[in-house]
Amino acid sequence: MSELQLDVLKSKYPLLTPMMACEELFWLNPLATGLAADSTAAPEAMFTAEDVEAVEARLQHFRPYLKKVFPQTEAADGLVESPLKEIPEMHKILAGEADKKVEGRLLLKCDSMLPISGSIKARGGFHEILKLAETIALREGMLQLTDDYSILAEPRFRELFSKYSVAVGSTGNLGLSIGIMSAQLGFHVTIHMSADARQWKKDMLREKGAIVVEYPDDYQKAVAEGRKAAANDPMCHFVDDEGSADLFLGYATAARRLDFQLRELDVTVDEEHPLFVYLPCGVGGGPGGVAFGLKLLYGDNVHCFFAEPTHAPCMALGMMTGLHNEIACSDIGLDGKTAADGLAVGRASRLVGKIMEDKLDGVFTVEDDKLYHLLTKLADSEGIYIEPSACAGFPGVMALQDQKDYLDRMGLTGNMSQATHIVWATGGSMVPEAEMQSYYNKGKTL
Repeated sequence: MSELQLDVLKSKYPLLTPMMACEELFWLNPLATGLAADSTAAPEAMFTAEDVEAVEARLQHFRPYLKKVFPQTEAADGLVESPLKEIPEMHKILAGEADKKVEGRLLLKCDSMLPISGSIKARGGFHEILKLAETIALREGMLQLTDDYSILAEPRFRELFSKYSVAVGSTGNLGLSIGIMSAQLGFHVTIHMSADARQWKKDMLREKGAIVVEYPDDYQKAVAEGRKAAANDPMCHFVDDEGSADLFLGYATAARRLDFQLRELDVTVDEEHPLFVYLPCGVGGGPGGVAFGLKLLYGDNVHCFFAEPTHAPCMALGMMTGLHNEIACSDIGLDGKTAADGLAVGRASRLVGKIMEDKLDGVFTVEDDKLYHLLTKLADSEGIYIEPSACAGFPGVMALQDQKDYLDRMGLTGNMSQATHIVWATGGSMVPEAEMQSYYNKGKTL
């Protein structure tokens, strides 16, 4: 991008200046928050509620298989789901540190505890690979939709799937979910990993039987190389983290499950009881899918915000400028380097930003040191350990309190005492103990 083009963008979007200086910011989406000249300019719907329901039906079919091959899912009868927890002590800490009142309830959606691969990526990643296996088995006449899917654990199916391979580019957590599920089914799987990926994730994937190809470059390079390798092999399925509908819709199934959990906690979501959800964002697929599912369910009564590192705010950049995946963080001089490895993405999904154009309320950015500090505070106050990137949602709860004009304009001010805030903890339970201790210790020093 030329200096002239950048100057034009800066004059049009004043928040680009603090963004380029790696300062924290809070961007409100004019199309979703009544700030746009024509806020009715909604993009054409790409997916429907029926699409999400079809994915949920497929995942229900696979429950007997998952229960059979992954003992950790037995108690939930093969359902891959995470707890929703109220965190009152962390609520007090956030309010105390910010010296302001946070009305309503604060909950943590613990996707950090999702069984098998321990992150939000289990939702979309598992769905894409399970759908691939189903498609192949149906095509070969070895499976009927009316079958008990536990038969997929039989050696004949592993032999069938061993003729195929799977490839994906990842900073870590998507690679884990794709690698673990693909290897379990019998696919040959290659994970192309960027320099940001943690070593323990690479080690774990190799232990599970995946091939890990490492690059000294960023996430985009890993994805590009994975795509290139797969394109030369007709028997290889490439999981496209930058634009996969199967990933996106897998994430979207989180909404109805969350609704059930909220009802169990006696949480109402309606006009008088608004719901605010804070989702860490990398390329955008996971948070985008979850937000899409929530908007289908709750409409204007849910308000979704993405959280990004100050050094890699690709979704904020793409949505603010309307350029989406046509602009990268490197174009405005950002290095994309962050301790939040799952969020170390320089260019947003070509799919998600456009879907979120009129649905996402805003994006805020967070400095790395805050992530470690919050990790330690959550561990001390609630006994819950999550990885640094999973802490990115917490600052949004506090930053929202300063958005008085937004709250007034959206008719929310009088209802905040009855609001519910959900911070989405995207990963952490798979982190080795020594690694987690080093995160915790770093947070203590801050």
